Amino acid sequence: MIVRTLDQIIGTARDVGAQTWTSRRLLLKEDGMGFSLHETLVRAGTETSMWYKHHVEAAYCIEGEGEVEVVPSGAVYPIAPGTVYALDQHERHLLRATSDLRLVCVFNPPCTGREVHDAEGAYPLLEEEPRQGPSLAESGKS
Repeated sequence: MIVRTLDQIIGTARDVGAQTWTSRRLLLKEDGMGFSLHETLVRAGTETSMWYKHHVEAAYCIEGEGEVEVVPSGAVYPIAPGTVYALDQHERHLLRATSDLRLVCVFNPPCTGREVHDAEGAYPLLEEEPRQGPSLAESGKS
């Protein structure tokens, strides 16, 4: 069993930030679940261009408001608490936060934790590097 808290993630290598968002990676590939689980905070008043060419993502809003626009179709969907959107066709999209957004995101294949958006807004498909010493996953297992 894996048990960990958000407090154990904040300030570690699993707490990854960019100009418009912060991703707290709760479960990663090394945890062996077949998906990764992230809490993502998107800053109010921002727009982030993303395109997960190598991953599918489902994002569930638990706080805040915004919208997701599918590119190039222009279809826009409002996001509010209780809304889930799933990028099942690797859609290029723009995520806009009207207020601070808090999303719970699931990725498949699972992220390794080292991913950052490239110039196209995509995460590369990374393989894990050999670990040295105990990982956060091992410290959270019972």
